[in-house]
Amino acid sequence: MKETIIEKVKQAGVVGAGGAGFPTHVKVNAKVDTVLVNGASCEPLLMSDPYLLEQEIDTVIKGLKTVLDATGATEGIICLKGKHAKAMATVAQAVENETDPRIKMFELQDFYPAGDEHVLVNEVMGRTVPEAGLPLNVGAVVSNVESLFNIALAMDDKPVTHRYLTVTGEIRNPMVVKVPVGSLVSEVLDFAGSSLIPSYRVVDGGPMMGRVLDTTDRPVTKTTSGLIVLSEDHNVVVGKIRDPKAIRRITTSVCCQCNQCTDMCPRNLLGHDLHPHKLMRLYGTDMVPMEARKEALLCSECGVCEKFACPMGISPREVNAQIKRELAAEGIRWQATGETPENDQFKATRHIPTKRLMHRLDVVQYDTHPTISQTEFVPSHVKLLLGQHIGAPSQAVVAVGDHVTAGDLVAEIPEKALGARIHASITGVVTEVTKEAVTIKHQ
Repeated sequence: MKETIIEKVKQAGVVGAGGAGFPTHVKVNAKVDTVLVNGASCEPLLMSDPYLLEQEIDTVIKGLKTVLDATGATEGIICLKGKHAKAMATVAQAVENETDPRIKMFELQDFYPAGDEHVLVNEVMGRTVPEAGLPLNVGAVVSNVESLFNIALAMDDKPVTHRYLTVTGEIRNPMVVKVPVGSLVSEVLDFAGSSLIPSYRVVDGGPMMGRVLDTTDRPVTKTTSGLIVLSEDHNVVVGKIRDPKAIRRITTSVCCQCNQCTDMCPRNLLGHDLHPHKLMRLYGTDMVPMEARKEALLCSECGVCEKFACPMGISPREVNAQIKRELAAEGIRWQATGETPENDQFKATRHIPTKRLMHRLDVVQYDTHPTISQTEFVPSHVKLLLGQHIGAPSQAVVAVGDHVTAGDLVAEIPEKALGARIHASITGVVTEVTKEAVTIKHQ
């Protein structure tokens, strides 16, 4: 049975819907005792996961049972925040009615970043993932709600063709909407009634870890969780588009060594050997000890230091990211010991309330809890990126002029490589094939 599950998930092109897009057929090919369903809706404003738990709980549980069967886990715990009252009630009722004793639920506190895999495992299971480790190291697999939804569809031989995403911010009709993968952001925004302001930027993802798009002609991918429309001078936008060289220059001259970035760092609180304030101090010197630089590899880039902890408004997160890129170019990795870190004694008292964070980000006015659009979104065409997941880009198996039906395979995993298949998300004609993408237009 395990081999069948893994193959069906692989054939369907399922990837982690809540993060960087790790191919799910690799993740479920493991032996663990617990599967955690990450319904934390960790980033402020994003609502697609609570919606799926409300409206598609039976399908999500079907996906959870599938992963339990594949991994041999004895517990499958659906984790979500109590503030999502409707979703909580729906999940509680489903768990109560469930005859499978493996299915359970856990109510999370409303803090950021509750959805970080390491933090989630610690909160729910009381286990601490080692430095540079994975939940797998402590007997757990963590899967996003939409990933499990897609796994359930994969068992019925239905590939990943659509994505649920939150559209919010300075938009006329905030909503959660189901869109074909590859839809252009510009068309999704038009569907939501267009921007309320003339000059704006769009954050792909959440306000903490999302990225600002350079153009709205970008396509939605399997990992696009939200589109947030903000003014060009909004603090969330400005912090993300600032010149990295300027950030480095400002950082090395302004940092007052208050230690708050380290004191509030979620990974440091778990006991990981990460001290952002030390990296900030050292980065301004000509000679940075290698061991000190390597600490940056432990950074999850959650943005707590940048958006909440630092009183000077500078970015330890960006400094860490720059160091990580430098180390990657040098081929340097963290040498994991596998030892269990000792949690900071103040960890439980340093949770960052989401509402307080939203006020700090100046996005609380957009916390409107939008509901699902009842009108179907139909794009004029889709642009399916071949590299929308961790691993090697997929290789196109179609040519210009080919007629494809929604669900048809358009790109395959390279032989012996880590990757994910790509399928047509609409029915139409292939109009362009490049090394980066396959474009399909409606007939």
